Amino acid sequence: MSNDFFSLAVDNGIAHLQLNRPERLNTMAPPFFPLLRDAVRGLQTTGDTRVLVISSTGKHFCAGMALDVFGADDAMFVTATARARLAFQETLRELIDCFSAIDEARFPVVCAVQGGCVGGALDLATACDIRVCSADAFFTVQEIHIGMMADLGVLQRLAKIVPPGMAREMAYTGDRVGAERALAVGLVNAVLPDADAALAHAMTLARAIAAKSPLAITGSKLALNHARDHGTAASLAQMTLLQSAIFDTDEMAVAIAAWKTKATPEFAALSSTR
Repeated sequence: MSNDFFSLAVDNGIAHLQLNRPERLNTMAPPFFPLLRDAVRGLQTTGDTRVLVISSTGKHFCAGMALDVFGADDAMFVTATARARLAFQETLRELIDCFSAIDEARFPVVCAVQGGCVGGALDLATACDIRVCSADAFFTVQEIHIGMMADLGVLQRLAKIVPPGMAREMAYTGDRVGAERALAVGLVNAVLPDADAALAHAMTLARAIAAKSPLAITGSKLALNHARDHGTAASLAQMTLLQSAIFDTDEMAVAIAAWKTKATPEFAALSSTR
């Protein structure tokens, strides 16, 4: 599929969503958000996707929300009355949900960043499981520069990825964090020479993940997300229920046989959620 904001293709269990309006720095506009949400949840519905790779085109990954959106005479930004503020809250919840779809997807999501990852783009990137970038990449909480706090998830997720002090520095100053510092603080897993190399590395990771049992990968993501958001005791209690739900000796037999013979295992796709 393709639209004004991104293309999406699936091959051998690996989905590739690529932002595709480089002439506008891949900026986001209101229609982008439900398109992204529906694309990610559509992949989950079919059950065929084992990994999603998100990348971009052009010099910059994404410059965040297009600034002309904020200058528009749009009811979604009106907060002058109690009714308007309630409507604003509902709109914001819906926008947040569009990035939460990435975080909540039952498959891992790998993000390959080149150039600027600015504002809302960082909200998107921090909702992914793994981030890699090119040597020219930089990351910034841009919203603080235009008189607002970031509100689509980065403030909630960033401090679970990088040290809290680093998250606060980024949130309060909006300073650019370059690729090497991003690697040093754990915001990205790898820095590659250029955009093509970053995407190639992301695809290598995706292939390695897609070769594993989709049951085990999904269970691992569910457990990791729960542990991130809850205490150890609650997470261990969740683990007993989760493991009992997905423990499958037939799946394990396929994985063990392939591991012993260094063959490529063949696992059934996850069931559709329709």
